[in-house]
Amino acid sequence: METVNTTDRLRQLRALMKQHKVDIYIVPSEDAHSSEYIAPTDARREFISGFSGSAGTAVITHDKAALATDGRYFNQASKQLDNNWELLKQGLQDVPTWQEWAVDQAAPGDGKEGKVVGVDPTTIAAPDGRKLGDKIKKKGGKELVGVAENLVDQVWDKQKPARPNEPVKVLGQEHAGKKYQDKIEDLRKELDKKKAAGFVVSMLDEIAWLFNLRGNDIPYNPVFFSYAVVTPTTTILYIDESKFEGNVKAHLMGINIRPYDAIFSDIRTMSKDEPSANGTSNSASTPKRKYLISTRASWALSQALGGDEKVDEVRSPIGDAKAIKNSTELEGMRQCHIRDGAALIEFFAWLEDELINKHSKLDEVQAADKLEQIRSNHDKFVGLSFDTISSTGANAAVIHYKPEPGNCSTIDPAKVYLCDSGAQFLDGTTDTTRTLHFGEPTAMEREAYTLVLKGHIALELAVFPKGTSGFALDTLARQYLWSNGLEYRHGTGHGVGSYLNVHEGPIGIGTRIQYSEVPLSVGNVISNEPGYYEDGNFGIRIENIIMVKEIETKHKFGDKPYLGFEHVTMVPMCRKLIDVEMLERRERQWLNAYHSEVLEKTKRFFKEDQRSMGWLERECARY
Repeated sequence: METVNTTDRLRQLRALMKQHKVDIYIVPSEDAHSSEYIAPTDARREFISGFSGSAGTAVITHDKAALATDGRYFNQASKQLDNNWELLKQGLQDVPTWQEWAVDQAAPGDGKEGKVVGVDPTTIAAPDGRKLGDKIKKKGGKELVGVAENLVDQVWDKQKPARPNEPVKVLGQEHAGKKYQDKIEDLRKELDKKKAAGFVVSMLDEIAWLFNLRGNDIPYNPVFFSYAVVTPTTTILYIDESKFEGNVKAHLMGINIRPYDAIFSDIRTMSKDEPSANGTSNSASTPKRKYLISTRASWALSQALGGDEKVDEVRSPIGDAKAIKNSTELEGMRQCHIRDGAALIEFFAWLEDELINKHSKLDEVQAADKLEQIRSNHDKFVGLSFDTISSTGANAAVIHYKPEPGNCSTIDPAKVYLCDSGAQFLDGTTDTTRTLHFGEPTAMEREAYTLVLKGHIALELAVFPKGTSGFALDTLARQYLWSNGLEYRHGTGHGVGSYLNVHEGPIGIGTRIQYSEVPLSVGNVISNEPGYYEDGNFGIRIENIIMVKEIETKHKFGDKPYLGFEHVTMVPMCRKLIDVEMLERRERQWLNAYHSEVLEKTKRFFKEDQRSMGWLERECARY
């Protein structure tokens, strides 16, 4: 991982801050799924700080700069940030959040008055901007101001990549499982319940799902830059029509298509012309209906609609509906994971043969490229769902490690190899992590792997009443690590889209408070990925995709359904890393049943591939 010299970039940014009368400038962790963010995911923050992780916020004053990120990226950030930057390790005791750090910098001190904090209003969610502004003023800072022209973009200037303009295609009914017209009618029912004027959709994955369309404007996420407005009587899609490919125009018959850049002027007009709640024209005595926006929509969008008086911020009803997969989507997930599992099995068998039998020298990128090539041979493959984490030895301890050509390690068969990878298929999205060892693992590596495996199994075997959240289930995956004084600094599970974003809200399994707000429901698709990491030594992670289903129980206390999980990932666990003596009978039974299923569902792909078949049979042998 290379360190970028950010001295000149910060000098230019600070000069622009003075021009705009801003003392502190925030570059938030951008959300690649939002229509307003025209730079690639977190590219602005990466440009100004040199940190390339997918989560982090930069805060710059006239004499300091801080980068805040979570435990997944502590190792990576410490290597990538130059000496201009202070690393704020979020979640650690006595380490301020980036908001607290910014507020402290804005507070008056040394005889000086409070300072002005600036941010591009399209890059911060409306609730977050409002809360931050209140905190700044409460501690004596002047205010939070929206700076219309992004200052990092001005430093970036001609080097900044153009906004992508990739083709948009129709996702067929055989994969979507539900007509977009029916989805819009479901949304209108929600609008009616809330007596709302309409819903302004700004999250790209929600727009793609709502209209049964897919694009490629964001790497690995089949989305496209757009907005949508749905009212009780009209539906408007804001998009560049030149992106339409094939039958998109016919598919969208009856939808009003407007230019992408017209959204802000249009919603300003809409909010002024909105009729009262009883459907009549405006009068001083009748309340007006409000527009709904997602709690993740930008401050700029909220302001354009007229702010608090004309806007209600809600958890997106589209996001909730999208997270509950229909029967077609669920079956697609099952089938694409079988194909993806076959690709991983072939890859691991090939990699072991190259390293052990042929004594080949392969680096992490070469391995990742080979895996992509194998995946691409399978039916309905579209592309990868994220950059493959192909990591050997100490690199496996960097939770979101990204190997790059010329800047990666040669795979060492005597060390742990961690591979976290996924693909986009027309019928689903995959995300699988396996940790392997091609030599003789240490006692600690086997112990750590087995503790992680025990937690993985415990979570999958969980049975819980309807209404239970992922927040409540998280400790099941951590319990065996905790009992041995071990832990991991990332969530246990994230939602997964259906040929959409590999990380999908609003559900998740972890300690984030938002995971307590949304209970798991039948049809949710989520990852199960506990791990353990020793910086400078090795990393362990085991990840399957699981789907929430109803479970038959002997009793039904509270007269409500009980739920559990169905796994769809079809890749063996690593035999060399399992200490069977640490497993209880129930865990061995699960492991044998799982491996029997993997063998049965994937062996048809290897009728003429003795190497892969031999590897599969060996790894799936009974304990």
